[in-house]
Amino acid sequence: MTRVCFQLQVRPERLDEYLERHTAVWPRMLEVIAASGRRNYSLFVRPDGMLIGYYETDSVEASQQYLDRSEVAAEWEAEMAEFFVSLDGRPDQAAMTLPEVFNLEDQLAAAR
Repeated sequence: MTRVCFQLQVRPERLDEYLERHTAVWPRMLEVIAASGRRNYSLFVRPDGMLIGYYETDSVEASQQYLDRSEVAAEWEAEMAEFFVSLDGRPDQAAMTLPEVFNLEDQLAAAR
């Protein structure tokens, strides 16, 4: 299992609309995300629009390839792209991935 954390910047003037859109993500998009192998998926956002996302997957590459082939994901990502600052391409493909530097369970297991 791989833990993935990513960062995007939502346009502050569009943040309320972005949040509203995420209170009711299309059910078909939710199914596509799950079918891609992503689980424990969450988004967190600061008042200035700094967005942090997190998910777990068995294969980052296979999950992304599945989403790349999905018409539903392409439609959703095209609609979401306008909400982000300095984004070149689809949000799910252009987000900056953050390296994991600490995990409690991993370190506890290593210490035992």
